[in-house]
Amino acid sequence: MAQSFALSNMVPQDPFNNRKTWAKIESDVRKFARRAQGNVYVFSGPVFRGEQRTIGPNRVWVPSHLFKLVYDEASGRSWAYVLANTAEARVEAPISYASFVRETGWQLLPGAPIR
Repeated sequence: MAQSFALSNMVPQDPFNNRKTWAKIESDVRKFARRAQGNVYVFSGPVFRGEQRTIGPNRVWVPSHLFKLVYDEASGRSWAYVLANTAEARVEAPISYASFVRETGWQLLPGAPIR
């Protein structure tokens, strides 16, 4: 948990998205983790699609999307959210782990079935 507040864990994010849309996803995941019967693993990060955008004098890359992948160890279930990094983005139903792998190319859960 402490690592989530490190500067290395930060990416440029649309302010409205951060305060509203992304906050809703984070809240829902926290509620699930509190109710879960065992360990819940959560991965979050940037996705870069399309033309690269940068900000500031150091040209920090701005992600086009953000993701949150959730794995419930007790049930073996996993799901993900991939959300555009825009003020217009809206929370939709989560996608399967297999869809996440297809969209990103990242297999973050070794041994998890990709159907």
